[in-house]
Amino acid sequence: MIISNRLFFVLLGSLCFILLSYGYYLQYVEYLEPCPMCIFQRLCYVAAGSVAIAGAIHAPQRLGTTIYIVAIALSSVVGAAIAGRQTWLQHLPSELIPECGPDLEFMLEMYPLLETIERALSGTGDCAEVSWTFLNLSIAEWSLACFTVMFTVSVWQLVLNQRRKLAT
Repeated sequence: MIISNRLFFVLLGSLCFILLSYGYYLQYVEYLEPCPMCIFQRLCYVAAGSVAIAGAIHAPQRLGTTIYIVAIALSSVVGAAIAGRQTWLQHLPSELIPECGPDLEFMLEMYPLLETIERALSGTGDCAEVSWTFLNLSIAEWSLACFTVMFTVSVWQLVLNQRRKLAT
């Protein structure tokens, strides 16, 4: 299926916006507090969505399109890595789950930025807790699936762009 780059960017940006909106719905309406790993996954959605919307507005030529798509793919890989780690934590036996730690706001106040990021990405007991599921998948598992789809369609769009380039 061939779609224009602009439509690709609009669809991907919209997907990120919808996923972020649902995350905020779960937080502010259903009162599910996000753990530090969830917040970093949100940042990856913001990064991918912002790049996609910028790409849709800019409508660059070949090199610019490649740069935008690679940036989206990288954001997706980072998000998938974080979601994958959280999924792994959620499937650990209870005796191996790390202790609960401070929230992200406290860590940002108490530790240097790099140490805060390291501590947040290592995960805590909060990150291993499953408080919501849909079709037997946790938020982290759904996020991992979404990042994987975003990466896959980004690579696919990149391949299609390269084929178009060779055809002209």
